[in-house]
Amino acid sequence: MQTGIAVWRQIAETLAGDIAGGAFGPGEKMPTEAALAQRFAVNRHTVRRAIADLVDRGMVRVEQGRGTFVAEDVVEYAVGDRPRFAEIISSQRRAPGGRLLRAQRLPADEQVAAALRIKRGTPVHMIERLGEVDDRPISISSHYFPAKRFPGLIHYYQEEQSITRSLARCGLSDYLRLTTRVRARRASAEELRTLQLTPNTPVLETEAINTDTDGKRIEFGISRFAANRIELIFDS
Repeated sequence: MQTGIAVWRQIAETLAGDIAGGAFGPGEKMPTEAALAQRFAVNRHTVRRAIADLVDRGMVRVEQGRGTFVAEDVVEYAVGDRPRFAEIISSQRRAPGGRLLRAQRLPADEQVAAALRIKRGTPVHMIERLGEVDDRPISISSHYFPAKRFPGLIHYYQEEQSITRSLARCGLSDYLRLTTRVRARRASAEELRTLQLTPNTPVLETEAINTDTDGKRIEFGISRFAANRIELIFDS
């Protein structure tokens, strides 16, 4: 250790260098306090001081009872009038991606029917996809559309892999966000697995209703975002 510089600060800088150099990746669990204390030949109090410094710098996060984890690179997601996942991500010089999880025609349940203002049991198309940013899973989104208005939507999506382009092939060239509701909750086991999250990581769940330019409701969507990888931004 160098003289004239607090030991905890030197440890913090060493660990920061480890993180910057890729020794510990985003979301990865750091060594325990005991292991770090042994590595640097110090007591646990000194290690805690170093970890607290890294927390203040946003480099790590501490989960009570679970340990210390490297902070993930957070994506800023602007929620505006026009919901376009690929455009929003590309504008940050990041690579949008994803894959289709399932697509099917089914009867609208009470929640979907109320959102789309149709009768319960009316056929809707459901498209569920995994959204990725820089090859890292970030969201699971389920989109519901009136089947009568968009009869070929699922077929078009399988070809286009884009909701916007698929709707355009159905004759809808533009659509707008009407409402967005956000809540935080614990992720389910399936969400933890699909989004590759550590246990107890929450998700941000959004419910959104989109309309055509005449105000007719055309989509109801439920998205579950990895809360530690994204910031939702609402511009007034």
